[in-house]
Amino acid sequence: MQKLDVVRAWGRILSGRRPSLSIEITRECPLRCPGCYAYEDGHLGDAGPLRSLADYKGDALIEGVLALLHRHRPLHVSIVGGEPLVRFRELDILLPRINDLGIRIQLVTSAVRQIPAAWAQIPNLSLVVSIDGLQPEHDQRRKPATYEKILANIVGHTITVHSTVTTQMTTRPGYLHEFLSFWSAKSEVRKIWFSLFTPQKGAEQEECLSPANRGRVLAELAELRNEFPKLELPDSILAGYRKPPQSPRDCIFANTTANYTADLQTRISPCQFGGDPDCTRCGCIASAGLNAVGEYRLGGFVPLRSIFRASELVGQTVASLRGKE
Repeated sequence: MQKLDVVRAWGRILSGRRPSLSIEITRECPLRCPGCYAYEDGHLGDAGPLRSLADYKGDALIEGVLALLHRHRPLHVSIVGGEPLVRFRELDILLPRINDLGIRIQLVTSAVRQIPAAWAQIPNLSLVVSIDGLQPEHDQRRKPATYEKILANIVGHTITVHSTVTTQMTTRPGYLHEFLSFWSAKSEVRKIWFSLFTPQKGAEQEECLSPANRGRVLAELAELRNEFPKLELPDSILAGYRKPPQSPRDCIFANTTANYTADLQTRISPCQFGGDPDCTRCGCIASAGLNAVGEYRLGGFVPLRSIFRASELVGQTVASLRGKE
């Protein structure tokens, strides 16, 4: 995060607002990916599951999202789903309008359909394409968003590849190297991110990484950075993965991001995963990065996390006086 963004984010916190917003703009998705947190029964608590919610289309969706942005005035918004490209017509109107507000936009998609060419000209838009491993495993898990479709649909765009490491990706030596070799060679790919699969408490599905597997993955990725410059995995994020927050209360990302689901009213808590996430096994790249920032000691003495908590307390007081949440 740039210095000016940090200052502006702290200003939002002090005023009782969260500097980041995440919106599940639709309940719909043509995929049925194993382990997808958005469609787990507990994701939305009593308000869910996601597919049972009423959501919006057309002008109602456009105006509803803009109303949330005007209410929260975030520096950054993540548009997720469901599959956001299900609402590409609405996004054709929304994305330029959000850009004109000076808000940075991250759109997370499976690239299951062609991404409109005009979106490549939106300065504040970042496209993040989710890819679950090499082609055989990915195509099985994420059809119809196959490798063939992704490669066709990202032409003319610059994207970030985001892959969540699961146990299935650790069973063969060299798997991550092969994945990085393939996607690093694509001209459309600007950078590559890895998260680690984050389960709910008590969950033991096959995607879950054992502590030993997790350690091996992090050690391997640390070495692969030297060979693949597009792999964006600084020491700060590695440190965040190795020492994740122990609860949502300790997670700076969870406490600086307001998460809304597809009815544009229900808040997802305690973080984007919803339900009761196992923070001790957290693999969220945003959480890891901000958690490491929180460990930095200002002047060598005072952790930034302490300053954040004090700022948050001031912000909550301000919000309370204004009659807000």
